[in-house]
Amino acid sequence: MSDLGKIDRSFFDERVASSLGADRDDVSLGPRHGVDFGVLDVGGRAVVTATDPLSIVPDLGLERAARFALDLVLADVAVSGVPPSHLSICFTLPPAMSDADFTTVWETIHEECADLGVGVVTGHTARYADCSYPWVGAATALGVGNHDRLVRPDGARVGDRLVVTTGPGAETVGLLSTLFGDRLELPAETVDTARERLEDVYCVRDALTAAAAGPVTAMHDVTEGGLAGALNEMAAGSDTRFSLERDRVPVRPGVEAVCEHLGIDPWHVTSCGTLVVACDPDGVDDVVGALEARGTVAADVGRVEAGEGVFVDGERLAHPDVDPSWEAYATLAEES
Repeated sequence: MSDLGKIDRSFFDERVASSLGADRDDVSLGPRHGVDFGVLDVGGRAVVTATDPLSIVPDLGLERAARFALDLVLADVAVSGVPPSHLSICFTLPPAMSDADFTTVWETIHEECADLGVGVVTGHTARYADCSYPWVGAATALGVGNHDRLVRPDGARVGDRLVVTTGPGAETVGLLSTLFGDRLELPAETVDTARERLEDVYCVRDALTAAAAGPVTAMHDVTEGGLAGALNEMAAGSDTRFSLERDRVPVRPGVEAVCEHLGIDPWHVTSCGTLVVACDPDGVDDVVGALEARGTVAADVGRVEAGEGVFVDGERLAHPDVDPSWEAYATLAEES
């Protein structure tokens, strides 16, 4: 069986990258591994667009699950520094989802979109046999901005500082402790603390705050492959070396205990809500300060240098082959 999770670079290069439909002049940025959005040129304006699956996990509570699903979609545009402004959404509803449940999900999405200034422009909603939670559809977000203000994950420059928000593993720990806390042989207070990490999974507003606060050259949200994966993708894309100090990277309460108990590396697991930001040294204090003013944990953890690869305390940090959070989830779900 193939590894679960997003495809790796070799799969992308061999099976996707050479077959991208028509070669259009208005595609300023097409699909690239490690870059989660594309860019169109429309009348001299940059239209940033990104597509993601919609995952609704009812056991999280429908309102929280819907907000989490929406933030994941909008974040891939927000990390460009352009505020998401439009949403196209498709629901393939499982037969088990009641009309009342859908109404709760949709009203939550509507309210969050309204607060962020995002308009829903089109979509598709239907129930189909054999559809099941958590994968209930997909959505495409768009934002409109200036080409010269775009922030790309591969834009880091030698001399930049590196900022990490929230730290590794928060999403995985929050989800697993919430869904399977009774399976974790840990003190109740540790599990309760770990469950609080689900409040750390939202990064749309953080990304826009960072982009507005200082000269940001690159930004990436930490999803599959974790912090190690995001750092390696950014360094490889910009042909630079990232050097970090481990003890400066924030780690939220409960993360280390749950990851150690499950035998997984917190730097290798998906952590939606965490951002890696490269910025000009003159702006790093402004970026960290603006994020902290929002109540987001953030720290200046290292620098961008000439060379290649990612190094933590002088030791090379490889891109993980697989994200162990998928196997951990499957194992706990089977036991339950």
